Amino acid sequence: MLSIIIPTLNCKDELKRTLDALAMRPEAWEIVVSDGGSVDGTPEMAELAGVRVITGEKGRGRQLMAGAEAANGPWYLFWHADTHPQPGWVALVERFIHKKDNDFHTAYFRLVLDDPTPDARRVERLANWRAKTFGLPYGDQGLLISETYYDHLGGFKPIPIMEDVDLVRRIGKPRLHELPAAAVTSAKRYRRDGWWFRPIKNITCLMLFFLGVPARMIWDLYK
Repeated sequence: MLSIIIPTLNCKDELKRTLDALAMRPEAWEIVVSDGGSVDGTPEMAELAGVRVITGEKGRGRQLMAGAEAANGPWYLFWHADTHPQPGWVALVERFIHKKDNDFHTAYFRLVLDDPTPDARRVERLANWRAKTFGLPYGDQGLLISETYYDHLGGFKPIPIMEDVDLVRRIGKPRLHELPAAAVTSAKRYRRDGWWFRPIKNITCLMLFFLGVPARMIWDLYK
């Protein structure tokens, strides 16, 4: 069994498209939506779609923690509400979780943005190079991890930003594996903030985190 854990906050339309893309999963695979107090009908839509919804304190780190606590495991796939997998993803996930000794390894997807421009291809190349070279995939690339390994690592921390980086640093590059399929993610934030400015902002936040700046302070700067 696999638990797909999705943190949400006022993302009804994006989540609807993602749930449609995940609909072809095996029947035994559950989806747990961990909502942070949406007021746009996100939880209600998810429940109508037959998805289990839990509601708690806002903050992606806290929501991911709560989702894992509510999940039935024994494998977790942490996923973003504005992201959907390419066809063929189910077979790749099954192959990974059934491979011997992978209980203490994790997997992630290649990043693809839903935008046809050269700017999007540049951002994708940078993100996928960062993930493979430094072992730093972000949350929008998904994270497939066993319950056993997740608990061994201490899980996500209740921080408002960099919760994904914090966890994959504890995993370490040798135990991170790229799956040969893409997580197709919304490029809305890049179109809104700028194709150059947003990556620079992300890299700045990453450097501050590595320098030991508190996550709450980075979050305030990020906003």
